[in-house]
Amino acid sequence: MSAPGAMLSRPPAPAGSPPSAVPQVVLAVVCGGYAVGAAFGWGSPEVAAFMGDFGLSFAALLAAVSCGLYARKRRTRFRPAWMLFAASSGMAGLGNGVWGWYEVIEGTTVPSPSLADFCFLLFAPPAIVGLLVLAKRPVNRAGWVCLGLDSWLIAGSLVTLSWSLALAHTAHFQGRSVAQSALSLAYPLLDIVLVSMVLVLHFRRSSVHRSAINTAVAALALTVLCDALFSSPLLREHYRSGQILDAGWFAGSILLAYAPWVARRAGEECTPEEARPAARRVPSHGGRPIAGSLAALTPYLAAAVCTLGILTNVLDGRRIDRVVLFTGCTVVLALVVRQGIMLLDNITLTQELAQKENHFRSLVQGSSDVIMIAAPTGVLHYVSPAASGVYGRDAEELVGSELASLIHPEDLGRVVHEVRRFLAAAPEDEPTTRIECRFRAGEQRSGGDGWLNVESTVNRHHGGLIFNSRDVTERVRLQAQLQHNASHDALTDLPNRALFTERVTQAVTGRRASDHDTAVLYIDLDGFKQVNDTIGHQAGDELLIQAARRLGDSVRAGDIAARLGGDEFAALITGDGTRDPAAREFRIHEIADRLRIRLSDPYRIDGREVRVAASIGVAFAEPGVSPAGLLRNADLAMYRAKQAGKGRVELYAPQMQTEVAHRAELATKLRTALQDGAFSLLHQPVVELAGGRVTAVAAHARWRSAQGILFTPAEFLRVGDRGRYPEDGDRAAELDRWQLEAAVEQAAARHRAGYPVPVAVRLPARRLLDQALSPKGVESLLTRHGLPSRALVLELSESDPRLPLDDLERRLVALRRLGVRIALDGFGSGFAAISALRRLPVDILRLDRGLVDGVVESARLHKITAGLLRIAGDLGMQSVADGVDLPEQVLALRSMGCTHGMGTAFSGPLDEPRLRRSLTHAHYPVPDVAVQSRAVVLTGSGLPVRQGGPVGPESLVHPPLRSNSETSVPPT
Repeated sequence: MSAPGAMLSRPPAPAGSPPSAVPQVVLAVVCGGYAVGAAFGWGSPEVAAFMGDFGLSFAALLAAVSCGLYARKRRTRFRPAWMLFAASSGMAGLGNGVWGWYEVIEGTTVPSPSLADFCFLLFAPPAIVGLLVLAKRPVNRAGWVCLGLDSWLIAGSLVTLSWSLALAHTAHFQGRSVAQSALSLAYPLLDIVLVSMVLVLHFRRSSVHRSAINTAVAALALTVLCDALFSSPLLREHYRSGQILDAGWFAGSILLAYAPWVARRAGEECTPEEARPAARRVPSHGGRPIAGSLAALTPYLAAAVCTLGILTNVLDGRRIDRVVLFTGCTVVLALVVRQGIMLLDNITLTQELAQKENHFRSLVQGSSDVIMIAAPTGVLHYVSPAASGVYGRDAEELVGSELASLIHPEDLGRVVHEVRRFLAAAPEDEPTTRIECRFRAGEQRSGGDGWLNVESTVNRHHGGLIFNSRDVTERVRLQAQLQHNASHDALTDLPNRALFTERVTQAVTGRRASDHDTAVLYIDLDGFKQVNDTIGHQAGDELLIQAARRLGDSVRAGDIAARLGGDEFAALITGDGTRDPAAREFRIHEIADRLRIRLSDPYRIDGREVRVAASIGVAFAEPGVSPAGLLRNADLAMYRAKQAGKGRVELYAPQMQTEVAHRAELATKLRTALQDGAFSLLHQPVVELAGGRVTAVAAHARWRSAQGILFTPAEFLRVGDRGRYPEDGDRAAELDRWQLEAAVEQAAARHRAGYPVPVAVRLPARRLLDQALSPKGVESLLTRHGLPSRALVLELSESDPRLPLDDLERRLVALRRLGVRIALDGFGSGFAAISALRRLPVDILRLDRGLVDGVVESARLHKITAGLLRIAGDLGMQSVADGVDLPEQVLALRSMGCTHGMGTAFSGPLDEPRLRRSLTHAHYPVPDVAVQSRAVVLTGSGLPVRQGGPVGPESLVHPPLRSNSETSVPPT
């Protein structure tokens, strides 16, 4: 056998632990002791008679009790047989007991015939029927007929031989009665029948409880042998109880008592449900063919024995006895009938076999799977025609080749291990197994020396194997593609976040964990959102594909580039063993800067040149840092690069984490304040500069500290609006929604109280693009609180050039249709304000505080402010100056054409009670040139202070300037 062919060799099965030999030893000692006692006459005739009669009776009754107990406890298919054996042994025990009564108790000769003879005659019929129960049951009527014929063939041949040798002489003894003669013939004839059944059972016994059946057959055979010796006239005339012949009967009874329990000790005991599949189990090849051959030759052996009996009469010079002649004829007739039945049965089986073979051949040849039969040596003996379509090789080409030579060398070891494991397992525990491997394909499939992925179901077959194989190459490719898709980005085909995190984990915790110069580069494309908004998302996808290609081409062979999502990429740069921190930082910074420059080069998309920059954060795998911590550190460094001006490379520093903790702490404070209702709303009057009339109020959110001081939430808003963490932005949006709803609710309450003053709410422009603040949402809010839409002014507090002005314009147009007025806050503070003024539907312009602060002192700033106010007047818009704190500013702004102002020159932010008192007067004094030089009385309050005289706006003196970030708590 070749080395590859040895793959199908069955490994030696581990031998099970044999049952204990103690019962067999005890059995042999008891029987041997009885035989020794019988051989030496037991020491005295009285003891010999007692042991020969009552000893045999005790052994037979013991067998009856043992078989009866087993039949009562074990509900098996052979329960009736053991009950019959119990009855048979009971008759034998009763007969020996009667025999002993006459010989031992009464001391007389046993009469002939007697009750003992009747009991002995009843021993054989139950045993014969019990043996029939133990025999394998025929499956059809012809089988039952053959079983009867086989029994008669054996019995007839034994009768012929026995009659020729001894029974004919026994039947002609003179001086005997008919009963005595019949009794003399009954014993041997019943023994012949019992021997016939023993022989039939030997060749037709069931495969279940084989050890128990063999022991029972041996016990009955030993008993029949002793009966045959006792039937001999010579031995019977000299027989005395307690002789050596009794040892055979004693051993037969003891064996029969032990027989039913052999199966339990040998591990062969099973339930009736288990017996049926066990009976159908394929026999082993270790000796069953010989037994099958002897069973087939049984009829011919019986006929030969019958012929031998007839020849014995002829050779002795006697004429052929009628009994011998009649018995021989019936044996020959039975043989002929049996052969005829077997011939018809063989013809039927041959036809069925041919039909099944044709059916099997049609199934095998028409199957789309390849069926192969491999010998124990691994050589293929049969291959179905489907091999041509599946493997691209003709079946005749594969027959005779070794299976191991057709399997891929990398898969061969695994296949051999699985085959040997399968062959070592018990067939009933594992009838089949499944193997996947690569199989050599022919030129018809691969065009050369290619491989196919094959899945095979393997079954046992006469020491070899049957392979039912199918081509699963497409399925394997699909699984590989699905696995690739699960770990790679669908757009760029770079590793995704999950695979990149896994590789980072391997680098941090694996065998390269000691390489502290391993680094993670976190990359974000600056300006990518603007590409999507201006050119389109398809162009943005093309830009990402090109950027991914540049990134993959720029990293080294051992490094990994990945797309984490959106416009964020990452790269894992493995270390080179550098221990010097400065050297490793220089090396990684050089790699990151090269990537930044490569990713910042112009992109060619749809015939146009597109430019984006790349901000890169770098973090090193320091000792003790986790994979998630390493990615977080790189992300923080990238955020710092974007904050520092974008298009930069920043290395992670520990203070970045401190800043994150500080921002998280501020966000927590904001979240707690929103949940606990710690925010309140103050309103600052908007005054008409011409006459001092209050035309609107501006809502300002304030946070009440533990010391009772009201602070603006500017710091919190900076964290929320400019932070990278989305939950902070959500909190800032929640604060804006709260401010809008509280302002509308309080304005509606003032309207119902008789103060119909519009309220102005400052919101970031980006917030107006949220779905929560859609025109329908604003309309629903106004309707719910009963505030007219003309009483609401929305102020855009930022002019981010990255915002999509088209979407913002559509949103503001829809709000104006409702009646809501729009104000542009911070006008004059940047270039974006001019673009917003040109595109957006604006009703009110709020001058930036930076223009108002120096409008009196700076002639240049005076001219700029005057020009902006002239633009507002030409466009028909109202103008509101923010931060009007001095009377001189009021005069200057009014002279330039500014219509409204707000600031401490009139009033600071007021709580609701003071606001209503202020609205009751509805006017503030406006300075003129005549009183410009009047001294201003300053107090420490944030509200106007009365100086005496009649009540009215002219009696109020304005407070000093106070920081806009702090407001004293007004007394209630």
